[in-house]
Amino acid sequence: MSHPDPYGSIEPRGWDRPAPALPWPETDLEPGSWQRPAPGPDAWPADAGAYARPADREAYARPDTDPFPGGPWPHDGPPPGGRGPRGDDRPDGYDRPDDEFPTAQIAPVRDEPTDHLPAVRDEPAPEPPSGRRSKGRRRASAERPPTTAPRSSKAGRNLPAAIGVGLGLGAAIVVPLFFFLPAFLAVLAAAVAIGIWEMARAVRRSGAHPPLVPLVAGGVIMVGLAWFAGPDALCLGLLVTVLGTMIWRLGDGPGNYQRDLTAATLIVVYVPFLAGFAALLAAAPDDGHLRVLVTLVAVVLSDTGGYAAGVAFGKRPMAPKISPKKSWEGFAGSVTAAAVGSALLLWLLFEVAPWWGALFGVAISCAAVLGDLAESMIKRDLGVKDMSNLLPGHGGLMDRLDSILFAVPTAYLLLAVFVPVVG
Repeated sequence: MSHPDPYGSIEPRGWDRPAPALPWPETDLEPGSWQRPAPGPDAWPADAGAYARPADREAYARPDTDPFPGGPWPHDGPPPGGRGPRGDDRPDGYDRPDDEFPTAQIAPVRDEPTDHLPAVRDEPAPEPPSGRRSKGRRRASAERPPTTAPRSSKAGRNLPAAIGVGLGLGAAIVVPLFFFLPAFLAVLAAAVAIGIWEMARAVRRSGAHPPLVPLVAGGVIMVGLAWFAGPDALCLGLLVTVLGTMIWRLGDGPGNYQRDLTAATLIVVYVPFLAGFAALLAAAPDDGHLRVLVTLVAVVLSDTGGYAAGVAFGKRPMAPKISPKKSWEGFAGSVTAAAVGSALLLWLLFEVAPWWGALFGVAISCAAVLGDLAESMIKRDLGVKDMSNLLPGHGGLMDRLDSILFAVPTAYLLLAVFVPVVG
């Protein structure tokens, strides 16, 4: 429905409506035409602007008594009172009373309290669908359920991959240990070189840049000296490696020299020096392979017992700021499993009394747990989760050697007392 036109007649608006008469007597401008009249004596003043009205003519105002005239205002002066229909000072006869507009009767909008309304959360805008699906995903249907991500174990790692990699590492150690002992030396040297590389790579996050070449070369030489010349040669190799690293680092200038040398010394002591005791165990005549075996079995029993007990009964964290997943219940499982297994194994292989074998297992378990905590503290200080991603389910090789590195010096000392080397 069309609304009344407040500026014309009361007839509704439309395209077929006749053109109204002009409210002023302009003979040169016909109704419906939008052209200005030609210049003449009655034309608008030149300084009035293109759209200004004549200053001396107020014939546009309409009288108060007749707001809707049928023709132009016939007088030259203003309407009576000189005011418009609403009584203001403007002589504009087109102003209309407020009660004649439909919107004048609408109630004003008031501010209502919004405390009772629920809070509106900012939802992220949905991403537009792309033409290609992301790699590794597929659409689900009635015949094909959606793909779910594999769930990790309670311990936070892929258990099947961890078991497979662990068995592979065990075979790489045990097979040369029993069938070709010099090959075990090669495996040990390779493990030391990889461990040094992982440690040097990790400490770079702290700003230290230890030289890798003298560390790897010195570490491999230290293992060989321990194998062929004993513990004194191992200590000499440690000293030579540290001195060689100091001299090598001088070539890079004095910047951060102390920091780099401190990190290099830590790596030399932590990886090749401690791993050299495994070479000392294997180099024992006649039963060197058995000494390495009982040490590795004690470490494996400690890790397995701690894992099983921690998953089943772990509630009280052992060192929450260093390793939150280690619990006192898991530590009790580690000690118990290592003690029982070592007592039986040393009694069968070396004819050592079971209580001495249990003591050996307890000591190896404590050393393995301390080694694990020490590496966890280093990783937390460096801000890394794993030393590398070399081994699926385990992280880096140093994540598997951490327990062994602290266990082999303990085993070397205890076995030298319980089972003295003959010759």
